[in-house]
Amino acid sequence: MALFRGITSLNLDGKGRLAIPTRHRDAFAEENGRLIVTIDIHERCLLIYPYLAWEEVERQIDAVPTFNRQARRMKLMLVGHAEEATLDAAGRILIPAALREYAGLEKAAVLVGQGKRLELWDEVAWNRLREEFLNDDVADEAADFPLPAALENLSL
Repeated sequence: MALFRGITSLNLDGKGRLAIPTRHRDAFAEENGRLIVTIDIHERCLLIYPYLAWEEVERQIDAVPTFNRQARRMKLMLVGHAEEATLDAAGRILIPAALREYAGLEKAAVLVGQGKRLELWDEVAWNRLREEFLNDDVADEAADFPLPAALENLSL
């Protein structure tokens, strides 16, 4: 399974198509160019998964009982907004209008590698979030949102 890394600035064309950077296309080519685009439930961006990676996420979501309000909300939003797309001969995908609207995507965008998936951001929203993260006082936030145990020993 491919891991997505890095940040790429790009543009959506007038029809809402996005050219997937060449360095990421192989991950989708392994699955006949099939992928899933859905919303992020925490930020106004889109998540792009290789089809098989998405199927695993969807299985995990589906296994959670929907009697839990948060689990139901997650399923409604993530699975409900999930759209299948296929790379065309030029390596582009069409981002549906409803998903573009959710993420505020018009033209200038940023594709951010996040391991098993890509995130697609409106360029202005991405720059704002990046600056916010860079200017955050981590000490104040750590009290409210402690680092997950799995990351406590991470050495960079």
